[in-house]
Amino acid sequence: MKFVYFLVVLLALASSLAFAYDPSPLQDFCVAINDTRTGVFVNGKFCKDPKLARAEDFFYPGLGAGDTSNPLGSKVTPVAVNEILGLNTLGISLARIDFAPKGLNPPHTHPRGTEILVVLEGTLYVGFVASNQNDNRLFTKVLNKGDVFVFPIGLIHFQQNVGYGNAVAIAGLSSQNPGVITIANAVFGSKPPISDEVLAKAFQVDKNTIDYLQKQFWYNNS
Repeated sequence: MKFVYFLVVLLALASSLAFAYDPSPLQDFCVAINDTRTGVFVNGKFCKDPKLARAEDFFYPGLGAGDTSNPLGSKVTPVAVNEILGLNTLGISLARIDFAPKGLNPPHTHPRGTEILVVLEGTLYVGFVASNQNDNRLFTKVLNKGDVFVFPIGLIHFQQNVGYGNAVAIAGLSSQNPGVITIANAVFGSKPPISDEVLAKAFQVDKNTIDYLQKQFWYNNS
């Protein structure tokens, strides 16, 4: 009998440990409200009755080439839960990234997803920067057709076409809504702008430099 009690206690502890955590958020923020009539669903989207699901709910037509005629020379075409509603709760998505010659997918992060990238065409110089705890080490690699590279969740990373022609890559992400924060856009193009005094001190440059950067048009390629 003592063994049975011990087993029950052990299972209870294991169960409490297994569920004693907060689920990862699937949006940037969720402000609590008391009136649920004006609220939204948390961590995903409302679900359709399974009996009403159709093949189209799990389908995206023609993942074609993106328009790279922009200042960055790249275009990210996401296929996430907003594009395929059937991805809801499945924890996965992808994106196609097209590059003109010398095109750049600029330094950015995915706050809710790890990225695994495979090169379909061309040659890419890719890399990510580790956190402060790992001395901001830079990990880089030149990828050719068929090569695969992983960018850990939340770390700043980039891809640049260093070949002579166009390049194409497919990125898989470990979230139905991984999010993206483009570093330059967030720091110098926030609305309203971050204080130039804050940025001047952070980057150790004068305010005129910050003012110049904040006046630029920061293109969003996704």
